[in-house]
Amino acid sequence: MPCLNLSTNVNLDAIDTSSILSEATSAVAKLIGKPEAYVMIVLKGSIPIAFGVAEILESKLSIPKSRFFLKFYDSKGSFFGWNGSTF
Repeated sequence: MPCLNLSTNVNLDAIDTSSILSEATSAVAKLIGKPEAYVMIVLKGSIPIAFGVAEILESKLSIPKSRFFLKFYDSKGSFFGWNGSTF
């Protein structure tokens, strides 16, 4: 299962993150050609970081692209369970 971990130094407590998660899910699914139901997004706030890139976080959190990063991991489907089974 594709998993995108997004980390930012911005405190997300007062931010409605549902649209960020939804848009990120759609973007990743389209990018990799998988159904949205198979895409996992993890959004963590208040994380000390130095730099990075992404348009979704820039538009939603007003963070310049030069201040956050995306890291992708290629995990085997058997590492994830869903609906009583693994992928």
